[in-house]
Amino acid sequence: MTLTIGVDVGGTKVAGGVVDDTGTVLVQTRRDTPADDVAKTRDVIIDLVGELAAGRTIEAVGIGAAGWIDAHRSTVLFAPNLAWRDEPLREYVGAAVGLPVIVENDANVAAWAEFRYGAARDADDSMVMFTIGTGVGGGIVLGGELLRGAHGVAAELGHMLAVPDGHQCGCGRLGCIEQYASGSALVRFARAGARQEPHRATALLELAGGETEAITGHMVSAAAQGGDPVSTEAFAQIGRWLGTSLADMAQILDPQTLVVGGGVIDAGDLLLGPARRSYLDALAQRGRLPVAEVLPAELGNSAGVIGAADLARRI
Repeated sequence: MTLTIGVDVGGTKVAGGVVDDTGTVLVQTRRDTPADDVAKTRDVIIDLVGELAAGRTIEAVGIGAAGWIDAHRSTVLFAPNLAWRDEPLREYVGAAVGLPVIVENDANVAAWAEFRYGAARDADDSMVMFTIGTGVGGGIVLGGELLRGAHGVAAELGHMLAVPDGHQCGCGRLGCIEQYASGSALVRFARAGARQEPHRATALLELAGGETEAITGHMVSAAAQGGDPVSTEAFAQIGRWLGTSLADMAQILDPQTLVVGGGVIDAGDLLLGPARRSYLDALAQRGRLPVAEVLPAELGNSAGVIGAADLARRI
């Protein structure tokens, strides 16, 4: 049995774990992320790896980071929620811990984990995963390998065009699907519904203390679970947009499996129900041809650690 370490670096936390070759996390730990300090963030990763490696024979380390990673899986070119800019993370961490290191985008490592050990484990060689959180991320596996592109930054699924001249996206474009199928979009839709029809958002507004601008994603989820009409419709809106993007992936790539993950997936059928209906409606003209099933991710918050560790095993 070989052991590798997976590290999942986010804007608020750094999570790590020792993972065996069956995808089982044997031990794990976490630290807060000093997101505005490059050196401290690197040192947190090194300290975490050192703790996990103590007394164990570790083969390699995989790091999943929220950002654009170069084609060599070495340098963080840009990280929107961290201070990294052209950061040679693999070189720095590898020298400090004395182990082979690989760096990969966080959505890619989560997709790889679901392909290997999660919802898409029965797929032979292809899957597409959308991660629905504050934004929308994604990962694509084709021919049993992650699709990374010429420069390492492929599969930015959240930045496909949904609405020409639509809402401004953080990437600089207008109308990206991230602005219509994300947790942020969920909140925007719910706030708009509550302003327009407060009598149909009684439960949601009660959670928000009567202030529409105080509405959060957690409030929308809680109210929708209780049947609040405006909250339910907000989920239906992002679900419909997500479904059209899933259909686009089915048309372009014809994957064996489509997986939806990220924090918003905790809402279950509130999101997946309308997403699946929209997906099938968009593919109606495919007639008798088979299409990929849409499945919820299974590995939750462990996906980043598991995927990074498994990719490290393949160095």
